[in-house]
Amino acid sequence: MQNVKHSNITDFTHGSVSKHLFKFAMPLFLSSLLQVVYNMVDMIVVGQAMGKVGLSAVSVGGDVSNFLTFLAMGFCNAGQVIISQYIGAGKKNKIGRFISTMFSALTVCAVILGTVCLIYREPILHLMNTPAAAFDEALAYSTICIAGVVFIYGYNIVSAILRGMGDSKHPFIFISIAAVLNAILDVIFVLGFDMGAGGAALATVISQAISFISCALFIIVKRKDFELTLKLSDFIHIDFGMLGTLVKLGVPMAIKSAAIHFSKLFVNSWINSYGVAISAFAGIANKVNSMSNLLSNSMNTAGSSMVGQNVGAGKYERVPKIMWTLFSWVFVLASIFTAATFFFPMQVFGIFTKDPAVLQVALDYLPVAAFVFFGSAARSPMNALINGSGNYKVNFATAILDGIVMRIGLSVLFGLVLNMQHIGFWLGDALAGFTPLWIGLAFYFSGKWKKKTV
Repeated sequence: MQNVKHSNITDFTHGSVSKHLFKFAMPLFLSSLLQVVYNMVDMIVVGQAMGKVGLSAVSVGGDVSNFLTFLAMGFCNAGQVIISQYIGAGKKNKIGRFISTMFSALTVCAVILGTVCLIYREPILHLMNTPAAAFDEALAYSTICIAGVVFIYGYNIVSAILRGMGDSKHPFIFISIAAVLNAILDVIFVLGFDMGAGGAALATVISQAISFISCALFIIVKRKDFELTLKLSDFIHIDFGMLGTLVKLGVPMAIKSAAIHFSKLFVNSWINSYGVAISAFAGIANKVNSMSNLLSNSMNTAGSSMVGQNVGAGKYERVPKIMWTLFSWVFVLASIFTAATFFFPMQVFGIFTKDPAVLQVALDYLPVAAFVFFGSAARSPMNALINGSGNYKVNFATAILDGIVMRIGLSVLFGLVLNMQHIGFWLGDALAGFTPLWIGLAFYFSGKWKKKTV
């Protein structure tokens, strides 16, 4: 038996919930913040260099790029939960084989999805109602991002592996490297070589590739510290039993991620049809909203691993403590975000552009921003419970209601039926963000989360 004295695996089934949560969630929060920052750098550099045409191109191209990640997000989140439950249940010997299975399956998915989207990238941009003035730049941006999708998937996989074992510090280190590199390459490619939106995309892909490769090498070198047995043959001969478990939990999570991204593409395609100024601000709004989503996602990710370990270990009494701690933290942070946006709108949105037409749209958007921030906060603890418990049926129900029915339904209601136009589409999307709260509360009080479903 291996000596686990120096194990890098964190046990969340004992000790202070708030201390574990803070120590684990803070690097996740900072990692998410850095990802938002280095995506925002694209907007800032391109916006200052090319104006609203460049902003619109990065906005539309970014939507297409984000849509490609739905499988990675869904299956990697599922993989993280499965690894956490293996640890909680004392089955660490299965983790290495599971990692090999997950990595092989998702790499194949990335290659197939990237190839299909490269072939149909122009029709996709037409479906997005990309403004004619920004079409060529949006095409360049999305083409390069699609070509580099395998690195996006790779980084999500290695990050999920570390998070599942309770290590959030090292993903933060590697994403920090990517953020600094992306900022430097943005300036070189966009301002120095005048490569436009395509230069910003190239900077992003290169930085993601280096982050992925660095993190993967770290796991391989430190595999003994994580009690991992990784064999090359396992990457070739997939364990179909484990793959079935991953698919069973990953498909609902992937559908939820895909449905949300699809609904956002639907909403943004209508928003883009209202002109370049509104399309340009849509990209800015997405970046600002990402600030609230990073709060939600980091807390959700940390909570999922903690819930997963405790459900796997049968420590059900610790789960409510995890949830209520999450609730208190995210609502305080959502309040801070809302106050900053309401009291300093020109300072917040003026970072990206000085165009008066775009800034006027920003002022109209302020009430929607409050719903976005608190919606992100409300769904975070509930998603942590749903994901961490491994209940694929509740995940599927959340996927359909949150991702499709409510987002598209409310957007059409406010945007078209009530004729609120672009503001209505944004409002409907924001209100739909509260859906996991109601589903999660019903799931929690039912007590069904106590059943080990993974």
